[in-house]
Amino acid sequence: MNLASLSIAELKRALVVGELSACDIASQTLANIEHHNPALNAWTRVTQERMLQEADRLDRLKREGQSLPVLVAVPYAVKNLFDVAGHSTLAGASLFSNRTVARQDAWAVHKLAASGGLLSGMLNMDAYAYGFTTENSHYGATHNPHDLARIAGGSSGGSAAAVAAGVVHFSLGTDTNGSIRVPASLCGIFGLKPTFGRLSRSGSHPFVASLDHIGPFARRVSDLTQVYDALQGRDAQDSFQAERAMQPVTPLLECGMEGLRCGVLGGYFQQWCDDDARLAVAQAAKALNASEEIVLPEAELARAAAFIITASEGGNHYLPALRSSPECFEPLSRERLLAGAMIPSAWYVQAQRFRRHFQQQVLARFAEVDVLIAPATPTSATLIGQETMRINGSDL
Repeated sequence: MNLASLSIAELKRALVVGELSACDIASQTLANIEHHNPALNAWTRVTQERMLQEADRLDRLKREGQSLPVLVAVPYAVKNLFDVAGHSTLAGASLFSNRTVARQDAWAVHKLAASGGLLSGMLNMDAYAYGFTTENSHYGATHNPHDLARIAGGSSGGSAAAVAAGVVHFSLGTDTNGSIRVPASLCGIFGLKPTFGRLSRSGSHPFVASLDHIGPFARRVSDLTQVYDALQGRDAQDSFQAERAMQPVTPLLECGMEGLRCGVLGGYFQQWCDDDARLAVAQAAKALNASEEIVLPEAELARAAAFIITASEGGNHYLPALRSSPECFEPLSRERLLAGAMIPSAWYVQAQRFRRHFQQQVLARFAEVDVLIAPATPTSATLIGQETMRINGSDL
């Protein structure tokens, strides 16, 4: 049975009726990783022993007639930024090659294990989660499953490639300024960056504490919502987590689109896109009956503010290591992180003030619409090693 052709719900049904066992699923997934990963370079570590042990435990639950958890025997993997007990969290960087192994799972990994998920391993990423291509100088580039000569996007490129290749049903990534949305778009799958503070980040080593999110990737929206629901829950260890009750979203898929008000972001969001990206937005807008164009005049300033916040927080986060062990950083990463650490504090404060101002502008628009549609990337996946892209006659 081809696991990739099954949704999470279909996989569970096959398990319940005995067409598949959890051990079958684990073995097939591990074989697929062995077959596909040399070309993809998505996995930096395979957790084979853990996966087989968990599969055996789930099969025993079924034989004993116990109730099966919602994600029972669903194979997944996580960005190598999430702690996995017994393994080192590498964050895509040679700096952490000798890092002590994690004593416990990250909160999200713990939640997924409790929901029955089968962890297959840890995935490639841009070093320190600071990049958009997953062309990693230490662990190599991750390749796009649709065209191995092209990037998978980043920084969660391994997370997107693993799902797009059909090897696992879902994966976890993180997003500061697009690190879930960009690779999901370039690999042709679904990615969710939830509301800030909605999901716990404990054990996920945030790069920019005031901006980072965790979120899932999947090939189906129904799979994405089930994983998101499984990740919800209050974690007292995460001081950034919002005080909100759990709000399951999977039941909302039955509601349809009646009454849904959709708008299309124009101006800056359309200006720096190629024709294919504009066409994709137009097709989505047509499907959602979105005709109103909404312009946010200060969107470009918001982008600048986001990059100031990212560079400043990220650079200062790693400044002690940059001072004590500069030779452990890849040259490009060292240069970018040092530049960020030198950003004047007044710039950072002003960027955070503008962030709040822009948030209020955007929130006001949701009095008019429920959904804002925008391109996730300005173009489709570029070639690995390509340093510029041509948009509207300009090389960027």
